[in-house]
Amino acid sequence: MDVPETSAGKARVGDAPRLAGPRDPGEVRTLALTLAAAAVLIYLIRAILLPFVVAGIIAYICTPAVNWMARRSGLPRASCAFLMFFLLIALLGLGIGFGGRSLLTEAIDTASDLQGTIEHVARQASGDRPFHLFGKTFTADEFAKSLIDRALDWFAQSDGLAMLAGFSLAALMGLVLTLALLCYFLVGGPSIAHGLMWTVPPSRRALVGKIAARVDPQLKRYFLGMLVIVLYVTGAAYIGLGLVLKIDHAPLLAVLTGMLETVPIIGSTSASVLAGLVSLHTATGLGSIIAFAAYVVVLRLTNDQIVAPLVLGGAAQLHPALIIFCFFAGAVLLGIPGVILAVPFALTAKTTLEVLYGEDAA
Repeated sequence: MDVPETSAGKARVGDAPRLAGPRDPGEVRTLALTLAAAAVLIYLIRAILLPFVVAGIIAYICTPAVNWMARRSGLPRASCAFLMFFLLIALLGLGIGFGGRSLLTEAIDTASDLQGTIEHVARQASGDRPFHLFGKTFTADEFAKSLIDRALDWFAQSDGLAMLAGFSLAALMGLVLTLALLCYFLVGGPSIAHGLMWTVPPSRRALVGKIAARVDPQLKRYFLGMLVIVLYVTGAAYIGLGLVLKIDHAPLLAVLTGMLETVPIIGSTSASVLAGLVSLHTATGLGSIIAFAAYVVVLRLTNDQIVAPLVLGGAAQLHPALIIFCFFAGAVLLGIPGVILAVPFALTAKTTLEVLYGEDAA
């Protein structure tokens, strides 16, 4: 039997290959069961996850800045955390004050004359001639009235007002809860991490600490990749909406499109619908509608199938196909929180297995 050579020459008889073996099977089994139990718990409480996920991720991203401020200023860390929290609140308030007002005005104008907007688009698309649809002949005004009547009937029959009021109240409560949790997470981040580590059996804390130390830089690279995607989508949306299509409020819509990209699939769909409603209000014909549809297709194809998988796959060191699978699997299992947590969870699982199987770097 041949003995492997080393860089120092021939290996001596009795030398063993320097390969890291797997961890103790009991250790692997215990941690696997713990992760499985955590996954089941997360699935069961998925309805309340979103505020915790959003607040936790923002606090995680901002924590290095808080620690840096505390080191440089000499102030207590809690004071720096409160300063960061109020800075984030100020940015949110500015965004709502300057951007929300314009969008709200546009939304009210569109909703107040929705029938006129639909009639205008239908008239431009049909050349102001009657057209056939689903075996019936419509003029532009008849089509708009029929569409609005059907929408109102559905809205009344499905308790639409109660549903809308419920969603609005839930969104408001969710926002307040998210802000409160963000404050707690920013101020008490180290103590929360210490408390989580305390729940780990003492014999496993060194292993969990090693896994966390390896996951942390990978998660930071992933969120940096998300920032790159937000910047790309914001720039591409501004070029498409502002410079090419010349839609009203293009800069604001571009920023919103980029921000909503942080919630893959769901956020991007919402951004497209929002921009579509604004573009309908100013559409000048069928060409405008086709141009907007082409913009949406090009933006979604370039980002969802090329830029996002490559950037996030490189940042997280995961295959682009796995990134896409994680997004869809997370959406099916947990909804919006699942989409947000999909890749971080895959990163954590991959790193955990590497450490457990003894394949971690020395």
